[in-house]
Amino acid sequence: MSCVAITSAFVMGDAAFKPTPKKLIIPKGWPKPTRNIFANNPLTEEGIALGKKLFYDGRLSRDGNFACASCHQQFAAFANYDHDLSHGFNNHFTKRNAPALFNLAWMNEMHWDGGINHIEVQPLAPITDTTEMAETLENILKKLQPDTAYQRLFTAAFGSRLINSQRMLKALAQFTGSIQSFNSKYDKVKRGAASFNTSEAFGYKVFKSKCNNCHAEPLFTTNRFANNGLTINYKNPDAGRVKITGNPADSFLFKIPSLRNISITLPYMHDGRFYTLTQVIEHYRNKMDNKQPTVDSLLRQKISISNQEKVDLLSFLFTLTDEEMLNSKLYSDPAAPVKPYSHQH
Repeated sequence: MSCVAITSAFVMGDAAFKPTPKKLIIPKGWPKPTRNIFANNPLTEEGIALGKKLFYDGRLSRDGNFACASCHQQFAAFANYDHDLSHGFNNHFTKRNAPALFNLAWMNEMHWDGGINHIEVQPLAPITDTTEMAETLENILKKLQPDTAYQRLFTAAFGSRLINSQRMLKALAQFTGSIQSFNSKYDKVKRGAASFNTSEAFGYKVFKSKCNNCHAEPLFTTNRFANNGLTINYKNPDAGRVKITGNPADSFLFKIPSLRNISITLPYMHDGRFYTLTQVIEHYRNKMDNKQPTVDSLLRQKISISNQEKVDLLSFLFTLTDEEMLNSKLYSDPAAPVKPYSHQH
């Protein structure tokens, strides 16, 4: 695999300020990201360290109880395990399932509706949303600026003790943008370092013939937006991408998520309505509302999957779990070392 060094010289107070450059790994066979999300925010070890502390700090929320990591848990591939809708400030619930955070350098639009187009501004939505972290940037800075530990971290990352919102958002972007998943069993098989068992091998064939058009390797998503025939949830109505574009053709379109780590990012769909992968497969086999005008053309005829194919497909999907990412100290809460995660099924 190759690495792309994303760094530059800094001139911020100290002419000699040179943070330690960090490399974004481009695994062998992967496409290069279509744009450099770190073009104006060079990726450095110091910036990532600062971003990680911010990511796990509850002070970014109004009452101190909701860090970014509250809804993006490492053991769940930085999704919100077992929560259909995330729990936020003052016992509020959000209206969508928290998406997993990894391989963000390959993502041009974020959120289920693609309403955010750059990683540096993404945190603004959950931080300021009254049902999530319910805080203001002004209040966050008031809490962080007197903190000598943060003063040291901001100096190490940006060359001076100045703590402002731009630097905070850049550091968060460095940390979340550095979270990568490419060491699952599937990846090791592709590198010739492991082998599928019989069921996994058959499941891989099923995947390539039935699922790959929307969940294309190696990212296991095309990052398109699609209507996959979900029935309308009248208790929690959500029209999807049309709210962003205003185009009726985007009604009920949502971002196609990556299938990487799918076994641990439950529940599934934008509203977390399915708690098992079996339910998801049953949806595509038998439960789709494919009469909706904006249903994706690839799904008009539903997907024919036999019972045996379903069993084998599930076996394959479990090979996409990246235990190295789930256990990596690079991503874990510095105040609470991660407990080893072991996937069994």
